[in-house]
Amino acid sequence: MIARTWHGRVPAAKADAYHSYLRRTGLADYANTPGNRGVLVLRRTAGDVTHFVLMTLWESEAAIRAFAGADYVRARYYPEDDDYLLEREPFVTHHDVLLAAIPPAPAGNVVP
Repeated sequence: MIARTWHGRVPAAKADAYHSYLRRTGLADYANTPGNRGVLVLRRTAGDVTHFVLMTLWESEAAIRAFAGADYVRARYYPEDDDYLLEREPFVTHHDVLLAAIPPAPAGNVVP
């Protein structure tokens, strides 16, 4: 399995709106791409800037290329990203996943 990691920065005032936008665009596209095995969406606010880190899990390089295109080390962006992002980082990173283990949540604790 391969982890693909992307980082973006948005004004903190737009963080909630950007998360909603991500759900409609990139996160939906990940879920609809064969070979995607999941995603983690991480968010951290420092002052007036919110950082988003998306780590997607893929079964193969071919699956990543199906999502990102032939130049799969370049970040994939959407037209409205410029309404939120402070800049477009050009590249993503890829890592071989040696272990991926998330224990089931106790009853009543559902991760949104």
